[in-house]
Order: sequence, then C-alpha cells, then structure tokens
Amino acid sequence: MKSTRAAIMALMVFLGGVAKAKDNPPLKLADTISLPGLKDGDFDHFALDLEGHRLFLTGEENDKVLVFDTSTNKLIHTIEESKAPHAILYRGDLKKLFVVEGDASAVKVYDGESYKPIAEIKVSVDADSIAYDPATQYLYVVNGGREAHTPYSLISVIDTNSSKKLRDIKIPSNHVEAIVLEKSGPRMFMNITGKNAVGVMDRNKSVLEATWPLPAGDKLNVAMALDEANHRLFVVTRTPGKLIVLNSDTGKVVTSVPAVGMVDDMAYDAKQKRIYVAGDQFVDVFNQKDPDQYERVARIPGSFRAKTGILVPELNRYYLAVPHHESHEAEVRVYDVQP
Repeated sequence: MKSTRAAIMALMVFLGGVAKAKDNPPLKLADTISLPGLKDGDFDHFALDLEGHRLFLTGEENDKVLVFDTSTNKLIHTIEESKAPHAILYRGDLKKLFVVEGDASAVKVYDGESYKPIAEIKVSVDADSIAYDPATQYLYVVNGGREAHTPYSLISVIDTNSSKKLRDIKIPSNHVEAIVLEKSGPRMFMNITGKNAVGVMDRNKSVLEATWPLPAGDKLNVAMALDEANHRLFVVTRTPGKLIVLNSDTGKVVTSVPAVGMVDDMAYDAKQKRIYVAGDQFVDVFNQKDPDQYERVARIPGSFRAKTGILVPELNRYYLAVPHHESHEAEVRVYDVQP
C-alpha cells in the first residue's frame, strides 16, 4: 500500500511538472525570420557579434553565411562566396570574421564590415568544429580524418591575430566532433566520436592526457558543453539520443537522460540552470536540479533537422535555425528565455 501511495504521489508530481512546463514553457517564441530562396540542406553553427548587434549563421549546404540584425530580427546580408561553411568566429576587436569552409579546406577570413574575403588559412579536408581561447587569441579547428582517409584527425592551432596556422595536433581517431575549453586551466575536452569516447588534452602541451569511454551502447557523441563551476561535462549522443553528464575531473558518468535525436548543438544556461539541446523535430530543455540530478522539463516543437541553435544570455534569447524541407521555407526562430 505504501509503495502504491508513493507511486501515485510521484506521478502527481511529474504530471504537475509537465503541466507547469506546458503553461510556462522555458522558451517562448518571439519572432520568426523567413529565409526565402534557400534550398534543402542543413545549417551548421551560429556566431555572435554582441556589440554590433549581429548574428551569423552558416548555411552549410547552401554555401552561404547569413547575417542578421539582432535588434530588428532581420536578415541584413548574405556572404555568397562561402564553400560549405561550418563553424564561425567573429572577433569584434579586429572586425574580422573567421569561417571554417569545409569544401575549401580552409579557414577563410572576411572583413567584418564589407564582408569581403581578406585572408585564407589552409587546413586539411573535412574542417568543421572550433573552439576559441580569448586569452591567447588561438582558434582550434578540427579537420582531417575520414575524408582525408587517415586513421587520425587533426586539431589545427591558428593565431587569429596574424591569421597564421601555428601547428597541427594529431588525435588518434578519424572522427572528432565538438571541442570545448575550460577557462580556469589548460584543458580541452573533445568528442572522440570514432571511439565513442571523450578526450582530455592539455592545450599548452598539445598532449592527449586521458580518454574516457562512454557507456557501452552509447554512440555518435557529437554535441558538448561544460559547466565549469560544478565540474560537469555534458555530452549528447545520437545513438541512442541521450544526454550524458560526466564529472569533468574524473570522467566518471554521473547520470544520463534520454534526449532528442540527431543533435548538433547544445548550450548550458548557467543563469537558469538549464541545458538546451537542438535536434530533429524538437528542442529538449533539461533542468539542472543540482550537479548530479537532471530532468527534461520541456520538449519544444522544432522541425526537420533543425539541429542548429545558440543561446545568447546577454539578450535572454535562444535562436533555432530551421532548414528548408519540402514545402517548408527555411527560417530562424527567435525565442525569449523564460524564468
């Protein structure tokens, strides 16, 4: 009898939480930016120019970089010269835009005002993910691997002040995805997707210090985020769709929660203690009850392969890129983050 009563109480609490999330969703749609003229094909990543009130979006399969005004939620420019753009960085102090272009096997540098190409830094084929260290102004770029037909991938270190490549770091896997940097120390975390593992590297020494395998059966770890204050590393797998929480000091798996599939982007919201996970058809929102406990509190309707999102805490907004699919026009959805 006690176990039945406890089960009923737990169900009531769960249903109450679901109802609350439905009545007060953590993300509220505020605007939609239509993008007519784009063909079918994925977007990849966003980048922000906070002071200039601009948001950049790479249209990977449309070979375009889209520029939006965050004050008006309008498309204000399109860079047409880009060749399969992936990750992107804007340095406001230099007024330069660094775009990883996969089909060019290069990081292209564009003038931040005229949008004209001004430099090119060659890397290997299949260049994709990046991480930027504001302390050194170094940009770390994942490239090589599968399309280069090598058993290893490369992380190229680029000095964004001089627009020069400094060195290549070999990673012993032909498939590496997201990389994130800690601020309080020299570690770099990376999804070694080819081994279903997380790698930890000292970026001062360029040495891979540890490899943490994911639980058996968890594969295709693509997205990654870090809660440095609580020593928690978040990884999302595609097979199956799952949010995995690791202790960032030891690599021990703290917990895991089912998540939307085909995820490409995730973001940790330190203010609201939430994790936003963009995937196929939905954006899953998880609540961080404490460093060891997480629950999905909302599943926001998304769209086909709408797996590119960015949280902008300074604007209290979340942006989701929705690709063109069949009769559905491409668009960017602008959400207000709700308390």
